[in-house]
Amino acid sequence: MASEYSLADVLERIYHNQLALEAAIMELTLWVETQDASQAGENVRGSLESIGENAGFINQGLARLKKLDIG
Repeated sequence: MASEYSLADVLERIYHNQLALEAAIMELTLWVETQDASQAGENVRGSLESIGENAGFINQGLARLKKLDIG
């Protein structure tokens, strides 16, 4: 039962939540841009770019944790 809540598993769920939030924000961004709010859309896209860049780093860190079986 304790292995269900290992550090790697918890971090992986947080990572999946991050990806889901990124997708939801992108959907809202697309809608905002159709409402002629292109500046707001550009600002959000800049933030989403940072999220995307960090996602790769987080994913690599999770893979290392799982490989080490830390948790």
